[in-house]
Amino acid sequence: MGESGEPAEVADLTARAEALGVILGPSQAARLLRLLDELAAWNQRYNLTAIRERGAMIAAHLLDSLSAQPDLHGSSVADVGTGAGFPGLPLAVVNPQRTFTLIDSTAKKLRFVEHAAGVIGLDNVTVQHARAEQLHPAVPFDTVIARAVAALPALLRAVSGLAGADTHVLAMKGPRADEELRALPAGWRLVARRDVTVPGLAARRVLLTLRKLAPLPGRHNAR
Repeated sequence: MGESGEPAEVADLTARAEALGVILGPSQAARLLRLLDELAAWNQRYNLTAIRERGAMIAAHLLDSLSAQPDLHGSSVADVGTGAGFPGLPLAVVNPQRTFTLIDSTAKKLRFVEHAAGVIGLDNVTVQHARAEQLHPAVPFDTVIARAVAALPALLRAVSGLAGADTHVLAMKGPRADEELRALPAGWRLVARRDVTVPGLAARRVLLTLRKLAPLPGRHNAR
């Protein structure tokens, strides 16, 4: 298992994560920083992220991902449109007791995800090369999470096959969250809405928790 990060950088990440309610051990913080090392190295060959400055990567990739930690539900998590592994990889580091399936339609990004998971020693991560709407697992995930994937109506249509009545769908949104909620599709309900302040990010963050409505009992012999 690879680790990275100067002691001061580890301490800074730990303190800023604690401001989000996430307690990192030194080894976890070092593994998260090693993840950024790998991302920066691969970014020299592949266009995985437009964010390249170290401090901005810590805020936008690590801390923004960890901000969803309090809202995770159950033991199985699907990260839809994971890209280079965010928020799934950071959340997998701090949740070894949960399993994470990272889903994306771009193969080169999933190659990085598999590489990074191996380098930082994550055995609770699998990848799925597909579009989310193509997937219909026999057992729904407990949590489905998506960060800046699509507008809410399109996102919920895409993840419907991954979710059951008890699934929590976490949509990590920006300042247009409330506008998107006004177009909430039929069959879904808002369970919780939480404003999130991510240390180092000026942009407004909102985390929405949604669930499917239970189907109404059918009326038999209706005329």
